[in-house]
Amino acid sequence: MHFTLTDLVTDITQNAVEAGAGIVELEVSSLSNESDGNGEFRFLVKDNGKGMTEEELKKAIDPFYTDGIKHPHRKVGLGLPFLIQTAEQSGGGWDIKSEKGKGTVVTAWFDSGNFDTPPLGDLPGMFRTILMFNSDAEIIIRRKKLGGENTVLSEYEVVKSEVIDAVGSLEDAASLVLLGEYLTSLEND
Repeated sequence: MHFTLTDLVTDITQNAVEAGAGIVELEVSSLSNESDGNGEFRFLVKDNGKGMTEEELKKAIDPFYTDGIKHPHRKVGLGLPFLIQTAEQSGGGWDIKSEKGKGTVVTAWFDSGNFDTPPLGDLPGMFRTILMFNSDAEIIIRRKKLGGENTVLSEYEVVKSEVIDAVGSLEDAASLVLLGEYLTSLEND
């Protein structure tokens, strides 16, 4: 079960990493319009992994289907179906494009003011978790905060290889503390 939007984003990003991608790009944006109280949370996960055929994609969005390979003991696959249900019930939407052998792009957006939209969750904590995924994939995180009329209030980019060059192994506790402080400072600017 996903309790926050960051849970959904983490799950979809983990799917991209597990698809054998060499590069995974995560873009997260939020629009906050103080004049009318409306807002939107949007994310995009793009990978260059194995991708899916049209038939495989139809199966992937079916909650009662799993290939039995990725998680051999599961009888259902719920990552994309939960995402779709949450986006639709919260006044948002979703889009998935995939091409076999080339990769997948998953996009979802949520009305921040909708009663059914889950809480956002801990963005810096989510970014740290994603950077720690056990994979050789290059992970690129782009974050953008928007204000009224889509004015860019702040934006930043974090690249896994650059983080490792700066703080060292992401298996070292001291490095993870530094990374957490760094991501929090970026988000709070």
